Amino acid sequence: MHPFDLRTVLLAKHAQHVALVHFPIALFIAGVLFDVLWQWTGWQSFADAAYYDLLGAAVTSVPVVITGLIAWQWALEGQRLKGILLLHLLGALASTLMIWIVCFMHWRTRRRDASPAGYRLPLQIAAVLVVGITAHLGGFLSGVNVPS
Repeated sequence: MHPFDLRTVLLAKHAQHVALVHFPIALFIAGVLFDVLWQWTGWQSFADAAYYDLLGAAVTSVPVVITGLIAWQWALEGQRLKGILLLHLLGALASTLMIWIVCFMHWRTRRRDASPAGYRLPLQIAAVLVVGITAHLGGFLSGVNVPS
């Protein structure tokens, strides 16, 4: 196996999911951070950065879910969902739903030129926790978080 062999990179059984998953995670956490900074400082540039990061997280979460389902069917041969794999799938679906809800809340706030809803920050913090737990479980599935 050569590290620069394109076939190895593109056709590995779960490589796409593992590579893509970092985008919505990073964009979502950065978007929440920018939203907190916006609410703290009132600077519109933070609100803009939060909105576009959250929009990017929502959009990139779709291929991540699709490649995750493909990896389950292909790399894991569609084995029955149980244990960490089941928790990771449920967490992924919950994370994706929460990311889209937060993105929609930001879109609606921008569209109506209104102040953010009071429950938006607690929802975003809960979503960051769900995303983090889901990512942690995914690390166990990929072998990254396995004790040596």
